[in-house]
Amino acid sequence: MYLTRSSQSMPYQLLDRGCVATIGSYDGIHLGHQKLLDRVMAVADEKKLPSVVMSFEPTPKEYFAGDSPPARLMRFREKFEALREYGIDMFFCPRFDETMRSIAADTFIRQLLIQALNIRHLVIGDDFQFARARSGGITELRRAGAALGFTVEQLPSVISDGERVSSTAIRDALWRGDLQHATRLLGRPYRMSGRVLEGKHLGRELGFPTANVALQRKQSAVMGIFAVRVLGVAGAPLDGVASIGTRPTVQGTVPLLEVHIFDFEGDIYGQTIHVDFIARLRSEEKFPDLESLVAQMHVDAAQARSILAA
Repeated sequence: MYLTRSSQSMPYQLLDRGCVATIGSYDGIHLGHQKLLDRVMAVADEKKLPSVVMSFEPTPKEYFAGDSPPARLMRFREKFEALREYGIDMFFCPRFDETMRSIAADTFIRQLLIQALNIRHLVIGDDFQFARARSGGITELRRAGAALGFTVEQLPSVISDGERVSSTAIRDALWRGDLQHATRLLGRPYRMSGRVLEGKHLGRELGFPTANVALQRKQSAVMGIFAVRVLGVAGAPLDGVASIGTRPTVQGTVPLLEVHIFDFEGDIYGQTIHVDFIARLRSEEKFPDLESLVAQMHVDAAQARSILAA
């Protein structure tokens, strides 16, 4: 299976006969994204062609937002791995820069869809627009497809309980602490993944050893204290309580994911873990002393155990 970040390393021989592709940010790979991916894979299987997801790094929204980008639901590595697990053959991810920002619609189609991907069928969502000033859409794609030999299929949005499923709606739900709503739109619990870092062992000294994971994103979609389940440590998911914040009680400054796994002892430094967020317990607080912090940690752990047991 070939998933690649750069067109320079794309195994072009696999695209000699063309491909079936979709284009979008695919941040979170929610129910709407899954509908598009399922269709791409079905058509690719029918036509015996590779399936391709085309995205940009950074995303256009991040590029235009500058220093205040929207929170990523998935960092690049998480998206890469999720698409591979989903069964997509290739991840084509050109850099979004000033040149890409100003590209004309016909140039976008010829250079990226035809020359780079040799596209035969394109699956897009009903809100898809592309090229300079979002000047390209379904009309331009179908006109070019008729001339250049590819077909275009546009799918309607997925609606859940009267709401359009989108990455924006999921970010809003997560920020409000409504993890149940976010889970419904995603089709699964919200997840963060990463490698466990060795910290200062303060949690162990306080009786709450933690697995620490760097966020590796400019903004987090979730902040606070959560009941979680952890995968990648044992054969089955393990219950725990997690904090995402700057740790103001101990003069922390950089946001960090800290996970205390219940009833677990073991060295997992360097391992990749997956943390599923089940329920938000509270906001992060600054306590007057470590004793007050530890007392609240016991309360949080008990509440998390109760929620996860239910």
